[in-house]
Amino acid sequence: MKLYDYFRSSAAYRVRIALNLKGVAPERVFVHLRRGAQRADDYLALNPQGLVPALATDDGVTLTQSLAILEWLEETRPQPALLPSDAAGRARVRSLALAIACDIHPLNNLRVLNYLTGTLGITEAQKNGWYKYWIDIGLEALETRLARERSTGRFCHGNSPTLADICLVPQLANARRLDAIALSPYPTLTRIEAACQAVPAFAAAAPANQPDAE
Repeated sequence: MKLYDYFRSSAAYRVRIALNLKGVAPERVFVHLRRGAQRADDYLALNPQGLVPALATDDGVTLTQSLAILEWLEETRPQPALLPSDAAGRARVRSLALAIACDIHPLNNLRVLNYLTGTLGITEAQKNGWYKYWIDIGLEALETRLARERSTGRFCHGNSPTLADICLVPQLANARRLDAIALSPYPTLTRIEAACQAVPAFAAAAPANQPDAE
């Protein structure tokens, strides 16, 4: 198994966490997004989107899109479970994960931010304002849900990590990279984040702990 990875990618961070939780240690191939390695012909032949992560399985299949990879891991290596046993619980966890991966993350993705400054010509301050606006909109909704819903426990759903936590922690790490974003309005999110960071699988997956970290 081979993971195509970049230390600062939120999507790749999700997959690293899941692999660690499942006890899987793939070969690592580092794709440096800021140097344009994702646009190299050999990588585009593997993943035409030119995004990370990509996971080449031992069966010769290349998987892309982090949530699809997480679901594949859950189906092929069901323990420890990252989805609840009941249908309503699984739907809730997927809903939380998708709120992050589909509604928050794409709007502050590197290629979007580069387009704003490089093509549209907005200033760095305007770009940061865009980033902060969409982060705050998304995190506020998550905080409201997790604070009021009874299924929230030590983690996003109950007392063991799920796909929702795997998406939450990289998104908060992403938010912290911009000093203008305050996380104090989100005590439930930061409480859950602290619980996750106490789990070795999460800590080992952190960007600063990767071999390609700068």
